[in-house]
Amino acid sequence: MAALPDDSAPSPSKHKPVLLRETIQQLDLSSNLTVVDGTVGAGGHSQQIIKQIGDKGQLIGLDRDPMMLQFASQKLPQDNVTLKHSSYADLPEVLKQLHLSGVDRILVDLGLSSDQLEHAERGFGFSTSGRLDMRFDESHGESASELINTASKAELIQIFEDYGEEKFSTSITDAIIKRRTQSPIETVQDLNQIVESAIPETVLRQSEKHPATRVYQALRIAVNNELQHVQRAITQTFPDCLNLNGILAVITFHSLEDRLVKRAFQDQSQWENLTTKPITPRPNEQKMNPRSRSAKLRAAKLISKNPQN
Repeated sequence: MAALPDDSAPSPSKHKPVLLRETIQQLDLSSNLTVVDGTVGAGGHSQQIIKQIGDKGQLIGLDRDPMMLQFASQKLPQDNVTLKHSSYADLPEVLKQLHLSGVDRILVDLGLSSDQLEHAERGFGFSTSGRLDMRFDESHGESASELINTASKAELIQIFEDYGEEKFSTSITDAIIKRRTQSPIETVQDLNQIVESAIPETVLRQSEKHPATRVYQALRIAVNNELQHVQRAITQTFPDCLNLNGILAVITFHSLEDRLVKRAFQDQSQWENLTTKPITPRPNEQKMNPRSRSAKLRAAKLISKNPQN
């Protein structure tokens, strides 16, 4: 197994893989296959994948978050597992390093893990208490704090509307700008207070979700360029890297991602859509793991390397 970043990770992982049984079924695994888990996380899906492909198969696990790779390394000690600190969108470079021309299966789970959400110093969730960072890879790019302290009013409104579909984007942005002129916005508590102050009291009382849910989603997507990664991967990277008749399975957690995947799989000149409707978690899974409620699984088989335009 390849060497990993030195960052230590807490143990054990608290994350529960979403739609596990359904995902394994859609991947249609067998021995000898080469499989990429493009968001390996804590290794929940990959543990089942490696059982299906056996000793003669090969598993390549990628993740942008060094902490998650540490979790995965604890769960996946097998010699036929390779873990890489990389985005799934950069899969061609990884395959070149491994001297592989293509792979048979690709899985990407685009959700945050429970370990990321609950890590106090990452700032992914509104229920934590640390600094407002939100980067998958803290060694690259600007943090969420840097973004909201420097972005213009127009930029922030666009981020909240495009990536969070936030109804109160303008009032929240105005509150952010007013606050940052007084002192920098640096922590989760800072942002929570700002959002709560900008939303009408009647809405706060009636809402079943935390009022900052969409704001956190939007900032995380912006900081990590998530939709750009999905778009590039689904239209270029995955078709280039999958062998013909290879299967791609994608788990999304909000409509912005799901729309991109749905649109790509509608191209019948390139994909055979294996899920005409997205597969969603069964009621029992939703009850056991509430974070699975918004998950959607889509899968397709690559039937052409050269789609018609």
